Amino acid sequence: MGFNILSAEISHETNTFNIRPTDLQAFRDRYLLDGPAAIGAKGDKNTELAGLLDVGRAHDWDVTHVISAAAGPGGRVTREAFETLLAPLLKAASQGGWDGVFLILHGAMVTEDHDDGEGEILRRLRAVVDADLPVAVTLDPHANVTAAMCELAQILVSFTTYPHVDIRATGRRTAELLHRTMTGDIRPRTHRAHRPMLEEANGGRTDIGPMIDRHAMARAFEARKGVYAISINAAFPCADITEVGPTVLVTGSGETGLLTEMADELADDIWARRREALNHYLTPSEAAAIAREWRPGGSPLVIADYADNPGSGAYGDAPALLEALLEAGVEDACFGPLIDAEAATMLQDTPLGGEATLTLGGKTAPDFGGRPLEVTGTLKWRGEGRVVGDGPILGGQERSFGKTAVLRVAGIDVLIVSIAHQMLDLQQFRAFGIDPASKAVVALKSMQHFRAAFAPIAGRIIVCDTGALCTTWYDRLPYAKVPRPIFPLDIDMVSAAP
Repeated sequence: MGFNILSAEISHETNTFNIRPTDLQAFRDRYLLDGPAAIGAKGDKNTELAGLLDVGRAHDWDVTHVISAAAGPGGRVTREAFETLLAPLLKAASQGGWDGVFLILHGAMVTEDHDDGEGEILRRLRAVVDADLPVAVTLDPHANVTAAMCELAQILVSFTTYPHVDIRATGRRTAELLHRTMTGDIRPRTHRAHRPMLEEANGGRTDIGPMIDRHAMARAFEARKGVYAISINAAFPCADITEVGPTVLVTGSGETGLLTEMADELADDIWARRREALNHYLTPSEAAAIAREWRPGGSPLVIADYADNPGSGAYGDAPALLEALLEAGVEDACFGPLIDAEAATMLQDTPLGGEATLTLGGKTAPDFGGRPLEVTGTLKWRGEGRVVGDGPILGGQERSFGKTAVLRVAGIDVLIVSIAHQMLDLQQFRAFGIDPASKAVVALKSMQHFRAAFAPIAGRIIVCDTGALCTTWYDRLPYAKVPRPIFPLDIDMVSAAP
């Protein structure tokens, strides 16, 4: 028999400006599964758990997976939720007999009590296991990686793609490093370089831009003796915490000075190119003007509402772009998802084909993305919003929008949902009778993940900043804890030195 491995998944990206706490129900809405259920649901998909199980089978491991829990990005995780989710891991860990621990984390969790959620998970774990027990962690590249995380886990490895299409591969890569550590082949530590920025200039996108060259450099470094994994983390800027910002992690067992030099070289490039933003952010009216001139019959114009991305903890209910499209008379279009549980529930009692007048969106924080919008439309679909994805990110995985409706307002099919998810799979429209490929204009709420599925059908992609909670106008957000100076809040700073 091979090694005994304890594994757990506790994942959340916390937007500290979001006024809605992330409670246990928020985890249930995404997924909250015990070990066997998680393996059944996620064990053969594009998930870190699937990658772990691939390696476990190859090496004849006995893997005990105790929990998989993830909530959509939102406000601070409540004390009750954090303690409840952590309990199965700590109980199993305290029983002993483990050769290694594999944790699936995000890297940007903030709780009611702890600004470094992942650091606290690792601190609690180390309190009940041996200090030398190998611990491997997978991370999202939008992690705000803290010094404590690197001190408490030997191995930390992030996805290398954004959109994230290498999730399972990252699980495999990390698990193989754990195996080599348990056999005594390597004795890794993770070294961290950090720069005083809220995030990398382009949020870490890897389809174009400077991250392509950085990852090529990282892979070349990994070919050197004693270097096992290099992770480039763009950071999650919507977190008002002291250790926010981009990091480079070098996991290795070579000479410390050389490993830190590698980390610093990549981190210095992030700092040096801090003003090289690739996106041009349009106002809603500017985006609508382009949409008005877009002619149907070819591939659609795709408009991303970057600032109201539910995948970064925005409320997803900003109506500013929808309002601009309606005022511009845009037709043959779809828009979604608009997160408005009140409207979605109300429309469940409307007959299909019936007319409804109601207010949409803007009900949570109207100062971010616009006030409620009154519309009249024809109901095209209603019911429970179950989606099984078939794209490169969500393929085979199930998500639920909760109570869902499609209301055709003028020439725009508006997808109205109850549970927040960003748009990252064509099935998130198609499951509700909307074919985005046949539309002239597709307006959606996402920053970057949408590109994996929507770029192949798009004639052109433009990006809009509606001023919602994930706006790039950072000076509109009430930062109080981030250390100053920090770029771009202090736009004229010239040095990364403390």
